[in-house]
Amino acid sequence: MPLLRDVKDQLGSSYLLDHADNPVAWRTWGDDALQEATRLDRPIFLSVGYAACHWCHVMAHESFEDLDIARLLNEYFVPIKVDREERPDVDALYMAATLLVAGHGGWPMSVFLLPDGRPFMAGTYYPPTDRSGQVGFPRLLLALHEAWITQRETVERQASELSNALVREVHFVDHLAPFHETLDLGAVRHHLRDELVAQVDSVGGFGGAPKFPRPSFVDALLEFDDPTSRSAVSRTLESMSRGGLFDHFGGGFARYSVDGEWHVPHFEKMLSDQALLARCYLRASLVMGRPEWREVALATLEFVAQDLRVNDGYASSLDADAGGVEGAHVTWTPGEVDEVLRDTGHADAVGAVLTRWRIEAPGAFEGRSIPRLSDGEPFTTPTALAGAHDQLIERRRARVQPARDEKVVLEWNAMTASAFLASDDDTFTTLGIELLDSLAHSHFVDGVWWRTQHHQAHATANDVAWLADAMVDAFEFSGDAVWLEKSHELTRYLVDHYWDGPRPSATSPHQGGGVFTQSDLVRDLATRPKEIFDGATPSAHALATRALARVALCRGDVEMLIVAQRLVELAGTLLITHPSAVPDLVAAAGFALGGVEVVIPGTPSALAHHVRSMAMPRTVLITGSGPLALLAHREVGLAYVCRAGECQLPVSSVEALEGELRRTLLT
Repeated sequence: MPLLRDVKDQLGSSYLLDHADNPVAWRTWGDDALQEATRLDRPIFLSVGYAACHWCHVMAHESFEDLDIARLLNEYFVPIKVDREERPDVDALYMAATLLVAGHGGWPMSVFLLPDGRPFMAGTYYPPTDRSGQVGFPRLLLALHEAWITQRETVERQASELSNALVREVHFVDHLAPFHETLDLGAVRHHLRDELVAQVDSVGGFGGAPKFPRPSFVDALLEFDDPTSRSAVSRTLESMSRGGLFDHFGGGFARYSVDGEWHVPHFEKMLSDQALLARCYLRASLVMGRPEWREVALATLEFVAQDLRVNDGYASSLDADAGGVEGAHVTWTPGEVDEVLRDTGHADAVGAVLTRWRIEAPGAFEGRSIPRLSDGEPFTTPTALAGAHDQLIERRRARVQPARDEKVVLEWNAMTASAFLASDDDTFTTLGIELLDSLAHSHFVDGVWWRTQHHQAHATANDVAWLADAMVDAFEFSGDAVWLEKSHELTRYLVDHYWDGPRPSATSPHQGGGVFTQSDLVRDLATRPKEIFDGATPSAHALATRALARVALCRGDVEMLIVAQRLVELAGTLLITHPSAVPDLVAAAGFALGGVEVVIPGTPSALAHHVRSMAMPRTVLITGSGPLALLAHREVGLAYVCRAGECQLPVSSVEALEGELRRTLLT
C-alpha cells in the first residue's frame, strides 16, 4: 500500500492530509498495511486522531515532525494513521483496548499492535521526553522494540489476553442476561430521571471538569414537569448558552468546557454538537415555554449554515487552534474592544460591551477574556449594542481563522438536516430538505452507502440509521411519502448489512444479536464491534432502534417493528439497571414498545403544525395522501390518534387533539 505522502491528492481526510508530509512513513488502515507488517515482521504503531483535536496537533509537532522519532517509528514499526471521524469502527475497537490498558481514553490515541491487528500496548498522548512522571515517546518506542526482539512470546501472550478481553468489551450487549419479561418503560424513565437529577450540579451539567454537553440527558429530563427536573434543565441550558461554551461573537458551541463552570471551552467546534444541541434547545423551548432557547438554537444553526457549508453538505469541524494558538480567534482584551469600537464610531458603547460580555483585564484565559454573559443580561443582544456587536464580529473575522475539516460525514449531516427541519424556520427547513436530497446522491454509489463524500470508508450503522431517521423527519414535515419510502430503503439496507444472525419475525421474535457498527462489506478488522452505550452521540443500537421503529410505525410494518423490539429486548437488563448509560435507547424504546401514530390526512395543516409544536415524545406524525395503510379511508380535516394501528375517534380541534394525545401518552 502506498504511503500517505504518495497519495495526497486522493485523501479525503484533512487529518490524514495534515500528516502526509511528516517524516513518519504513515500508511492508511487496511489489509495491505497489516500484510506489510507481517512481511517485515514488525509491530504496528497505530495513531488515531482527528483534525480539530488540539493534543493531536501537539503530539504531531513534538514527535511526528521530529526526525529522530520518525526514524524510530520507520525502522522498528509499521506506522498507520487513522482519522477517527472517517473510521469510527477502527477507533471504537482500539479505544476499548486503550481503556482496558490505560484506564482512560482520548485523542491522540496511540496503540501498538501485532501484525495481525491484535493490540498489546495502548495509551494516548506521549511527550517527546520524560515529563511529570510520564514516559517519553522515544523511550517507549525503544522499550517496545526491545521487547519485540527479546520477549516476543510475552508480547504475543499479552496481545492474546488483551484481545480476549477486548472482544468481550466491544460485544458487551452479547453478554447481557436475556430479558423476556414485559419492560416497564415508565419505571425506566423515572429511574433515569432519578440518576440524572442526582448528577446535576449547581451550575448545570452532569459531572465535573472537563464538562461535556449531554443533550440526551436534558431530553430525558424534559419528560418530567416536576420542579427538580425542570430546574436541572434550566440550570444546564442557561449555563451552557450564557457561558464561554457558546461563542457569543461567532455562534455555535465549543466541544466541551475545560472547567466545571462552562467558562473556559476547549475551542474546537464539531458539527455533531451543533446539531444535537440545536435540537435540544428547540425542544426545551417548546416544552418549557422559553423563547430565548429557541434563539440559541437558531443562532447555532446560523453558524452551521454560514461557517460550515461546503459543496456536498456541512464540514465536520473547526479547529481549536488558529495560527497555532489555542482559542486565538475567540478571546479579547479590553484594549482590543476599545480600539475596534472607537475606530468604528461606537466609543460610547465600550463600557456596556465590556460589562455585558465580561471582558476584563486580566482575563481568565492566559490573560485574555472569553466572552460570556453577565448576570441579568438577556441572550439577545440589546438594540443599543447591536452595531458594536456587529463591528466586533467583523474584526474577529479578520483574524487568522481556525482550520476547517471539510469531510461531509453522513451521520453528522443527517442529524444536521434533522435539526434544520425541527427549527420550524422556513430558511432552515429548506436547507434541511436540500441537504437530505444532496446526501442521497453524494454518499450513495452503485448500491453502497459511504460515510463521507470521498467514498473511502463504508457507512457505519450510525450513518445509515441517522439518515433513515432524518428522512422520517422530512416525511413528517412535508407529508411527501417519497421520503418515507427512501427511509424504508435505508432501514432495509441497515438490516441487510449490519444485523447479527437470523432476523426476528412474528413467529421467532427472540432471535438475532442486534446490529454491528460495521457493515459486512468491510473486512479489515478482526472483529466487528457493537455499540450500545450512548455517549456524545447516540449509539448505533439506539439509533437503529429509533429509525426502525419510526419507519415501522409510519408504514404499519409489523415485521420491522419486531426487529426494533428485539433491539430493546437485547438491552432490557441494561435499561432497567443503568438507564443513564443508554439514555438515547430509553427514548428509542418508547417508539418500539409504545409508539403513537398521529394521522392527519391531507396537506400539512394547523392540526399537524400543533403536533410538531408540542414536541411530543414517542409520536410519529403521518400526513399527506400517500399509499399508507393508516391514511386509507381517513377524512381530511380530522386527526386520528392511534397506537399499534388502532385509532381513537377522530377530533377536529387543536384542543381536542392535545387532550387525546396527552391521554394516550400517559397510558
